[in-house]
Amino acid sequence: MMSACSSTHSKRCTGKTNHYIRLDIQDDRMNKPRVKAKATSEDPAWWLKPLAEPRADLATDAAGLSNAEARSRLAKFGPNLFRDHKERPLWLQFISRFKNPLIILLLVASAISAFTGELTNFVIITVMVLFSVTLDFIQEHRAGKAAESLRKTVSVRARVIRDGNSMEVPVTEVVPGDLVVLSAGDMVPADGLVLEAGDLFVKQALLTGESYPVEKRPGAAAADATELQDAANAVFMGTTVISGSARIRVVKTGTGTAIGAIADSLSRQPPPTAFEIGTHRFGLLIMRLTILLVLFVLLVNAFMHKPWLESFLFAVALAVGLTPELLPMVVSVTLSRGALLMAKKRVIVKRLTSITDLGSMDVLCTDKTGTLTEAKIRLEQHVDPQGKPSERVLELAYLNSFFETGLKSPLDDAILAHENIDVSAWNKIDEVPFDFERRRVSVLLDKGNGRVLVVKGAAEEIIALCTRYEEQGNETQIPLDQAARVRIHEEHIALEKEGFRVLGIAWREVPLDHSDAVIGDEAELVFAGFAGFLDPPKESAGAALAALKEWGVTVKIVTGDSELVTQHVCAQLNIPVTGVLTGKEIAQMDDSALRIRAETANLFCRVNPSQKDRVILALRARGHVVGYLGDGINDAPSLQSADVGLSVESAVDVAKEAADMILLDQDLNVLLDGVLEGRRTFGNIMKYIMMGTSSNFGNMFSMAGAALFLPFLPMLPTQILLNNILYDLSEVPIPLDKVDPEELRNPRILDMNFIRNFMLVIGPISSAFDFLTFYVMLTVLKANETLFQTGWFVESLSTQVLVIFIIRTRGNPFKSRAHPILVATSLAIVAIGATIPFIPLGTYFGFVPPPVEFYAILAAMVVIYLVMVEVAKRVFYHWHRKTK
Repeated sequence: MMSACSSTHSKRCTGKTNHYIRLDIQDDRMNKPRVKAKATSEDPAWWLKPLAEPRADLATDAAGLSNAEARSRLAKFGPNLFRDHKERPLWLQFISRFKNPLIILLLVASAISAFTGELTNFVIITVMVLFSVTLDFIQEHRAGKAAESLRKTVSVRARVIRDGNSMEVPVTEVVPGDLVVLSAGDMVPADGLVLEAGDLFVKQALLTGESYPVEKRPGAAAADATELQDAANAVFMGTTVISGSARIRVVKTGTGTAIGAIADSLSRQPPPTAFEIGTHRFGLLIMRLTILLVLFVLLVNAFMHKPWLESFLFAVALAVGLTPELLPMVVSVTLSRGALLMAKKRVIVKRLTSITDLGSMDVLCTDKTGTLTEAKIRLEQHVDPQGKPSERVLELAYLNSFFETGLKSPLDDAILAHENIDVSAWNKIDEVPFDFERRRVSVLLDKGNGRVLVVKGAAEEIIALCTRYEEQGNETQIPLDQAARVRIHEEHIALEKEGFRVLGIAWREVPLDHSDAVIGDEAELVFAGFAGFLDPPKESAGAALAALKEWGVTVKIVTGDSELVTQHVCAQLNIPVTGVLTGKEIAQMDDSALRIRAETANLFCRVNPSQKDRVILALRARGHVVGYLGDGINDAPSLQSADVGLSVESAVDVAKEAADMILLDQDLNVLLDGVLEGRRTFGNIMKYIMMGTSSNFGNMFSMAGAALFLPFLPMLPTQILLNNILYDLSEVPIPLDKVDPEELRNPRILDMNFIRNFMLVIGPISSAFDFLTFYVMLTVLKANETLFQTGWFVESLSTQVLVIFIIRTRGNPFKSRAHPILVATSLAIVAIGATIPFIPLGTYFGFVPPPVEFYAILAAMVVIYLVMVEVAKRVFYHWHRKTK
C-alpha cells in the first residue's frame, strides 16, 4: 500500500484511503474480475481535452440538454448499454432450438427415410419435431417477455439535469452531453468529466484493479494521465460512488465507454445456484440412462437382425421419449408465472431462478432498521457526558450533519429535522467522509475566528479518540481519565438499555491554516456528549417473524447497531434471543469457529461489511440456503454471497444492482408471501421432474426390454414420437396447478437422492404393467404386430398421463384437487390416444382399431395401476420421512 501514497493526492495518504481497503477486497467475493484498461482507440484520453474546447457531442449550457435534444441523441448514439443487447430475430431464436443433438439425429434419420422411399415416416417425423420445437419456443418466449418486462420496472436510474430541471431517467437513456448528478451509493451511469465535486471518492477496481477508492475532482488532468487510473477529473461507467457528491458531463455512453471497450473480458457467467446445479444433475442422470438404454436396444436389434434403419429410428425415438425436453419450458413458464404472481405481491424478480432459491431459503439475514422497526427515526436525547440535556451537543451534531456531503444516514435526517439551527456563520473547509470501518464522519468548519473539526459516529469509537471532555457551565475542558471514562461508558450503556441508538459527538480546534481534513486529525478530541435516537418497533414485525419461523425460515439479525439496542427491540417484539455475537468476537474467530457459533446465534451486532459477509458464508457452509436483505453500499458483497439477495426499491443503486429480487415494501410479510410463492413454483417444477423419472422412464425401459423377445419393434418410431408429443401437451398446464399446503410447510431443495429413489420405486410398477399389457396383447388377444403396437401405445399413453393425478400430491388425490385446465388437458389427451386408431390419421401412424374387450381390460388395468402407484407412493413417503 505504500506505493499508493505516490499518487497525485498524497494529502489523503495519511489516512482516508487506507480505511477503504477492506471494502474493496469484497470484489474477490463478488466474483468480479479486475481488468486494467486504457482509453479507447477511437478517442484516446478524452479527459485530457480542455472542457472549454468546443465539442459537437457535448452541451455547454449549465441547464443541461433539452428533452428534445436528449431524444435526438438517444436515436443517434443508441441506448446506453456497454454490451449490444439487440435481441436476435425471432426466426433465429426459433432455429437455435434445433441445436439439440437428438433433434438433429431425428431430422437426419427422417431424411434418410425419404431417400429410401419411406415418405410417410419422413413427413410424420418432421411434423412431430416441428410441433415439439414450436410448442417449446412459444411457451419460453412468452415467459421470457413477461419476466423481462418485470425486470425493467426496477432498473437502475440516473439523476440528470434537462431543461434546467432535475429528473430521473433509466440509465439506458443517458446520452452524451447529459449533466448527471451523483451522490454516495450511485453507480456511475456513463463515462464523463467531473464539473463539480465535494469529497468525491469512487471505487473503480472493476476497471483499473486499484484496491482502494480514489478521489475525483474537477479541473484539467495531468498531461501524462493517459490511463484510466490517472484520470482524476473523469469517472467511468460501472464504477461506484463511495462518498461525496458530484456533477458530471457525460462524454461516452454504451459501447464507447471504457467498460464497453473491454466488455468481452468482463463477461463471465455468475456461479450456478443450487437449483441450477440440481437441474443439471437431473439432466446428467437422464442422459446416462438414455445412453445405456439406446445402446442396449441397438445391440439387441443388431443381434436379432432387424432392419438397421428402422432400428436406428426406434433407438433415436426412444432417446427422445426419455429426454425431458419439456423441462426447460416447464421451468421457464413456471418461473415466469411465479414472477408475475410475486409482482402482484410487491416483489419484483430480477433473476428468475432466485424464485426457487427463495422457496428453498431456510435462513434469512436482515438488518434491524426498516424490518423490525418503522425506520422513522427521531432524535430524542442530546445530553452531555453526565446525561444532562445539552444544546451544545445538538449544535455540534447539527453542524456535522448539515455540512456532510457523503453518505447521509437516517440519523442525519433525524438530526436536521429535530430543530432548525442557523449555520450561516459557518463555512465548510473539508470533510473526511463516513466509511464502515471507521464508523464516523468529520467536517472541518470555519467561523471566521477559528477552525473546528466536528466528529460524529459510533459512541465507543468516538470516546476512544477523546482525551478531554466538557461539562455544562464549566468552560474548562476536563482530562478524560479512567474514572471519567467509566462514568461516560455507564451513561452510554444506560441510554442503549432504554432502546436508544447512540452517537458520540466530539470536536477539536485546529489552526486557521489547516485546509485539509484527514483521518489523522481524528485524535485528541474533546468529548461533548451523546445523541440518542428512537426508532419505534414495527407492530407487524413480531407476527411476521413468528410466521416465517412457522414456515421453516429462521431470521437472523445482522446489524451494525449495539447489541443492547437490538435486544431491547427484540424484547418489545417478543422475539427470543438464542445467542449474540458481536463484531469484536467475530474478528477473533476463524471460519470453522464462526460456522459453529453462527448456527445458534440469531443476533450479530456491531458488525462491519466484511463480517456480515463472513456470517453469510459461514451459514452457507453449514448447508443452509441463505437469503440476505440489505439496502446500503455496505450490503453489496453480502447480497452477492447469499443464495438469494433481497433489496428494497429505496435502496442505493449498488444494492439494487447486486440483488436478485426487489421488495417494493420493506415488510417481512411481503417477503413471506414471496417465500410461499417460491415454494409453489418449486413444487410444480418437481411434479414434472418426478413424472419424467417415474412413469415415463418405466415406459421407455419397457420398450428396451420388449426388444429382447419380440420379433418386431414394440412401437414404431413415429408412434413413440406421437406418444411423447401428446404426453408433453398434457403436462403444459402444470405451472398453473395448485400445490398442497403441506408441500409449502418447509423449504425444499432439488434432492437428487430423493428423485432417484422415487424413480426406483414408481418406475418398476409402470414397467410391470407394460409387461402385463404385452401378455394381454400376445396371449389373450392374439395380437399381430400392428395391433400389439396400437394396444401398447394406448395403454402407455393412458398410464403415463393419468399418473400425474397421483404423483402431483403426497396426500389423497381425491382431496387434493388439480387445476381444472390440467384435468381437462390430461383427459383430452387420453381420449385422443384412445380414438386415434379409429380415425384416418391413425393409419398414417400404423394403428389399427383394437377390439372392444381391449378397452375393458385397459380400464381395469389403469385403475389397478393407479391404485398400486398410490400405495407405493405412500409407502415411499413414509419411509422417506423416517430416514430423514
